[in-house]
Amino acid sequence: MPAATIEAIASCGVVGAGGAGFPTHVKLRAQAEIIILNAAECEPLLHKDKEMLRAYPDEVLAGLNQACQLVGAREAVIGIKYKYHDVIETLRTKLHPQMRIAELTDTYPTGDEFVLVYDVTGKIIPPGKIPLAVGTVVINVETAYNIARGVPVTEKFLTIAGAVNNPTTIRVPVGITYREAIDMAGGANVPNPVTISGGVMMGRLVTDFNEPITKTTGGLIVLNDDHQLVQRYTRSWKAIARIGASACDQCSFCTELCPRYLLGHPIEPHRAMRSLEFSMNGEANVMGTQFCCECNLCSMMSCPEDLDPKNVCTQNKRRLADEGKRWDVEANPVRAKLHFENRRVPVSRLIRKLGLTPFENKGPLNGETLKPKRVTLPLKQHVGPPDEPTVSVGDRVKAGDVVAKPAQGQLGAVIHASIAGKITQVADAIVIEA
Repeated sequence: MPAATIEAIASCGVVGAGGAGFPTHVKLRAQAEIIILNAAECEPLLHKDKEMLRAYPDEVLAGLNQACQLVGAREAVIGIKYKYHDVIETLRTKLHPQMRIAELTDTYPTGDEFVLVYDVTGKIIPPGKIPLAVGTVVINVETAYNIARGVPVTEKFLTIAGAVNNPTTIRVPVGITYREAIDMAGGANVPNPVTISGGVMMGRLVTDFNEPITKTTGGLIVLNDDHQLVQRYTRSWKAIARIGASACDQCSFCTELCPRYLLGHPIEPHRAMRSLEFSMNGEANVMGTQFCCECNLCSMMSCPEDLDPKNVCTQNKRRLADEGKRWDVEANPVRAKLHFENRRVPVSRLIRKLGLTPFENKGPLNGETLKPKRVTLPLKQHVGPPDEPTVSVGDRVKAGDVVAKPAQGQLGAVIHASIAGKITQVADAIVIEA
């Protein structure tokens, strides 16, 4: 495969494929000692990364190697759960000289960048910083695959799981609807289906199945609208605050299992819960909420009262950001050495707590090809402001043609047509009809 360049990666519109969508060409402009491939995939019921490594090991490793060269890293590490023995054995036979595999525990949130960097390097990323602060860059599996391909990103891999007839991982054109994706998994098998996009722990509830798949859609978990998780996602902030203020007994379980607290960061969710009863806006125990990673472990797993410390933390976090308040503080490395290992939360236990045991925990890659008649391409599929269209209604495009670009000097990623056809709408999204 030809060597990747920053310019080529930018022109292909490669972004972080499983989260916020940070433009990859910007990340790879940095220089780092270690680059880590994040294949941990700890969100319950999601299997995309493992399935991609099983089906496309050469491409993923090639992309990782190219990224390694671009950042000047001396080592490339693949972080993957120890339980995927067959994938690990396949990868071992194909590793490039500077590569190694780090076998990870089957716990949540192993895929969090801060946790992953600690597991692989033993280093703690300082509060409020990024992996580069400890000489590390992290990319995910699909991003590495897209780097290696060297063509415009017009397709997306994602797992469809939960209340569907055939849980599966699919490869589809960007811009198809959630409904089309769910149909590829045999359709929903519950009477009133909704979906959590991105994973049950850190995703968002979606009830409109006409919403389009984007470059950052990592998975869809289908549930009936009366499932306990759906009830949590539909609870209002007023109810969260009222119930939390009246029921929190300050047991501190939310803090004791918080992964950022265990890494020595100054966040204590139980103290944030205390702020519901007292005015504590300027106190350090509320300022610490700016370091919340929003993994939801405190709310979904830790709290014996089923309260919602995560949303209390994030409400404070966003308020502090709006007010321009920032707390510069160092991590306490002693805490990680004492407690981090023995307070990991097994994913199997999390699945039971979340009421997901009735669903098959698998997602084999589906070889079916979908040729949609229509796609919708949102102008914002990445960190940064929305792109600016480069096409007009009535234009005809081929798959791979540029349809939108970031404004001059703005952070973003190019968007390409995922099918050939005619532009029928240009607004917050570009619609193409075959």
